[in-house]
Amino acid sequence: MYFALEGLPALGKSELLSVLRLYYPREVIVFPELVKEVAERGRIDLFRERSRLNEAIWAELPRQEQAIRDSLACGKTVIAESHLGVHAAYASVLGDRTFLEAFARREGNLLWPDRFLRLSAPIPVSLARQEARGDPRYAVPEEVLAAMLAQLDRWHAERGHALEFVDADRAPAAVIADLATKAGLVYQPQAREGIFPYLLLLGRPAAGKSELIQFLTEILPDERAEQYHVGQLRIADDFPLLWQKFVEDDLWERVGRGRLHSRRAGENYAVSDDHLWPFLVLVLGEELLRHPAQAGETVIVEFARGGPTAYHDALARLPCEVLQRGAILYLDVPFEESWRRNLTRYDRSRRGGILTHSVPREEMERTYARDDWAELAPGGSGYIVAQGIRIPYLTVPNSPQPEGHLGFSRRFAPALTALWRLALGR
Repeated sequence: MYFALEGLPALGKSELLSVLRLYYPREVIVFPELVKEVAERGRIDLFRERSRLNEAIWAELPRQEQAIRDSLACGKTVIAESHLGVHAAYASVLGDRTFLEAFARREGNLLWPDRFLRLSAPIPVSLARQEARGDPRYAVPEEVLAAMLAQLDRWHAERGHALEFVDADRAPAAVIADLATKAGLVYQPQAREGIFPYLLLLGRPAAGKSELIQFLTEILPDERAEQYHVGQLRIADDFPLLWQKFVEDDLWERVGRGRLHSRRAGENYAVSDDHLWPFLVLVLGEELLRHPAQAGETVIVEFARGGPTAYHDALARLPCEVLQRGAILYLDVPFEESWRRNLTRYDRSRRGGILTHSVPREEMERTYARDDWAELAPGGSGYIVAQGIRIPYLTVPNSPQPEGHLGFSRRFAPALTALWRLALGR
């Protein structure tokens, strides 16, 4: 597919395409703006030396078109910065009849993009960024920009182009993500040997699951892969889903319909409908099926369950693919230690946060006082069977809570290495 990225000056076309070229080196070929390239190479003034500029454009164009054809033949996605339709719009505003006459004669034989993408932002945004860029050679005043955009819109409309817009008046990460999506680019992490595709991280509330994830997130990727067998991290956690149900119940209560899934417990909530627990597992499973683990990626599936058949029921509802490619790390802490940490980490102002929420005492006692992990996975390590699938597991006593890099590495590097060996012998 051949794309052209157009837009007002200084909205970030060059910078954004440099990022795409860097992060998608196998998929994308970027062609810089032809007019700017020939102007810089020939030291041509864009506004005062129109005749020289036109000669340079027409001389260089066949070489660029052939290079684009060659890239497309190799299966690459080609993205060109701007196109001659934009230059024709400027030429119209500047009264450059020589270029417009040549363009009219040649337009039908030119190699045009399959799709046109436009970085869109108000003209004042372009003017402010031009000033910040500080390059007077490419400074274009407001009245020229307004007239050029009107002419360019007319050109697209007359030719029936399906112009697509990318809002450039946003944070850079959002613009890059939108542009990559419209270009059909999917990032592929570097494949690594010896990492878990799925790591099921289980244990009571405040057993240390989120703290372990935080630790793994902060260490270097090579260390994480080599010592912990964990690749690029993606987290699938049902607590945000549970909290959303609590918030929805608040809203139902406000409109007079009553709570559906929970009841208030002090400043927090307790689950009132135990069907919510299998529901959350099924929601997690659907998300994992829609977005399975990619090469080089470890998806950590984190949740806590309680009751006489807690983990047995949860594993029975997860997708088979996750179980077939996954391993289980259970963090074991006594109930009272779980409750103590639960109180310690509570932050009233951020009680919906992964590391700062608290489970009420009545919920702790009713739901988490006991679970079935010891019966399901005796002996500390080995294999359990769920849905007919043999799954490696390791139980790690996580009291006292590890402190600092050294504390986490001493406890979890050997544990995850042992779990990896079990996975190899599945």
